[in-house]
This record gives sequence, structure tokens and C-alpha cells, in this order.
Amino acid sequence: MYAEVADLATYPEWLGIVLEAEADGDGAWYVELGARIGPVKAAKRVRMVRVVDDGPTHARFERAELDDEEHSSWVLDATIAGESTLTMRLHYGGALFLPGLDKILGAEIDKAGDRLAARL
Repeated sequence: MYAEVADLATYPEWLGIVLEAEADGDGAWYVELGARIGPVKAAKRVRMVRVVDDGPTHARFERAELDDEEHSSWVLDATIAGESTLTMRLHYGGALFLPGLDKILGAEIDKAGDRLAARL
């Protein structure tokens, strides 16, 4: 399981809000995140860096853009306990860009568990 959560390139296969993840060197990815509420779709491309690589139990990614601008934080933290318990926390530090986005993100994280289990 750790190999799946420690490599953002696998996320589009099992986490629906990750539309694309393109490697940008060792431990960094350009990630396109997206959500849809009815006819409204929002997408955001962010550069994420793995800041914790403590296999086989913990991987953490944080937004780390290269443009020297100030950006809202994105944090994805994955902790594995035992053989089959994965806890994922997703945090967005800016203003929500769609009403109800937090509910959609939570529901998608829940669905991702089944998709990830099927991959394993």
C-alpha cells in the first residue's frame, strides 16, 4: 500500500479529484486537482513535494511552487497502520473555490478507499 500512496503518479487511478500527476524530479509532481458541482467545474494545477517519506507508514506532500510567489497551502498526509488501515488528510489553506467543496473532497476520499483496495 505504501508504494501507492507515496507516489502521486498513481493517484489519478484511484483518487478522483486528482486528474493528472506528472513527475517533476525526485519526490515532486505537478498535480491537477479538480472537482465538479453540478455544471460548475473547478481545476487547479499545483506543484507538490513529498516532505515525509517514512515508509512503510507515512507519506506527506505539501505544495511547493517554484515561482517565488505566495500561494495557499495544500497538504496531503497519508498514514498507514497495520496491514490495511490508511488514514488520509487533505488540507487546503485558501478560500474554498466552490461552495460545498469540503463535502465533495471528503466524499471523494471515502470512495478512493474502495478504488485503492481494488488496485492492491
